[in-house]
Amino acid sequence: MITLAGHSVGQGQKLFVIAGPDVIESEELALRHAHLLKGITQRLGVPYAFKCSYDKANRTSGKSFRGPGLKEGLRVLRRIREEVGVPILTDVHESSHVGPAAEVVDIIQIPAFLCRQTDLVEAVARSGKGVNLKKGQFVAPKDIVHSARKAMEVGNPNVLVTERGASFGYNNLVVDMRGFLQMREAGLAVCFDATHSVQLPSAGNGETAGERKFVSLLARAAAAAGIDALFTEVHEDPDRALCDGPCSLNPQMFEDVVRSVLAIRRALGHEPA
Repeated sequence: MITLAGHSVGQGQKLFVIAGPDVIESEELALRHAHLLKGITQRLGVPYAFKCSYDKANRTSGKSFRGPGLKEGLRVLRRIREEVGVPILTDVHESSHVGPAAEVVDIIQIPAFLCRQTDLVEAVARSGKGVNLKKGQFVAPKDIVHSARKAMEVGNPNVLVTERGASFGYNNLVVDMRGFLQMREAGLAVCFDATHSVQLPSAGNGETAGERKFVSLLARAAAAAGIDALFTEVHEDPDRALCDGPCSLNPQMFEDVVRSVLAIRRALGHEPA
């Protein structure tokens, strides 16, 4: 069991939900989504952290929208944290960003492509914030434990490992449901990123495509396999989102997915009353 933003996460605990737009498109949109998602998760009775990126540094094309950048993005996230009253998760791509981010957010995410970068993993862990370690598309479930240990060995036990699919040939990802058991048997708290897992990387002529229709199916399967947290990207109009729209859920879809995951967890005795 670990602690994220003041919530216990792990076996026997309530499902921890992480959700929000992929990137800060505007201050107003981010603030609106934080209020909306807080309302949905409160209604469902689940602990929640709002996620949004200030900079998407690993885009397919140099012409892709990246966000407002470190300074402006953290200002927006600070406002959301203070006005909406929700914990904040954001990702960092450089060790130099960890300090400023840690002053604002509650959970710092290490992107999948950077999950083996020792200096970055250790810097995030030393911040004392919760760590969301995305499992790289190129890393086997049993092997991500080595990256998690990098964080734990510098004194931070609060590491959540997030599955987001594995490369399957070109332009495709698959989720091996056996991996959830393997990671939990290794002593890790495990999250499922249901929206990034349906990406079709670089399949959209310089953009990442995706198959939103499979999000709910995979989320239900992951809930049955055993997860401690659920990660989804949510946008009020996914088809117009500036990043990862084909994978994102609209708010009603998000609520439906969380409800189905909770129902499966309750049926299996994994979700406390």
